[in-house]
Parts: sequence; structure tokens; C-alpha cells
Amino acid sequence: MDRIQKLAAASAVVIFSQNGCCMCHVVKRLFCGLGVGPTVYELDELQAGTAADLERALLRLLGGSQPVPAVFVGGKLIGGLDHVMAAHINGSLVPLLKEAGALWL
Repeated sequence: MDRIQKLAAASAVVIFSQNGCCMCHVVKRLFCGLGVGPTVYELDELQAGTAADLERALLRLLGGSQPVPAVFVGGKLIGGLDHVMAAHINGSLVPLLKEAGALWL
């Protein structure tokens, strides 16, 4: 958990992802479309032990749902695809990104 918090706090937007995950792809495209360059950690590209530890910690943080995508903005967990899309649709995502310093406009 501590490692995830340190990684999440190191950048304005952090996405824990896996290559080949369509939901992860959607989240990454959304942020890029908004003009945000997120820091992305692809769990399937990390060492097996590290990836497994991060995946377990993400499962706990997300309440037992899928571990990826897991999105942090300003060091705070936003959630998975459903929470990110809900924030985007209801208009609360852009203000969060501005507050975190990920968007200037």
C-alpha cells in the first residue's frame, strides 16, 4: 500500500494498467484526449513479484473489484473506469485535474 501511495503522489495523474486491457485503454485515451499526460504503470511489464504485490494492494483499495485500471489524481484514488467516466460525465473530472496541476486551461 505504501508503494502505491508513493507512486500515486509522484505525478498529477497516475494510472495503474495492463497492456491488452480494453478498460485501461479507454481510460488512457480519455486522459490523453483531455490533454493530460498521465504516468502509466503497466503491471504486466513489471517483475512478477512486484506486479503481484501491487495488484493485491490495488484490489484492496478498489474494494475487491478489478485491480486495473486504477486512477489517481493528485495522489487521491479516483477509482476504476466506472468512477472516472462518471466524474467525466458529471463534470467533476476536469476541475480535479486542474486542482492537481494536470491541466492548465
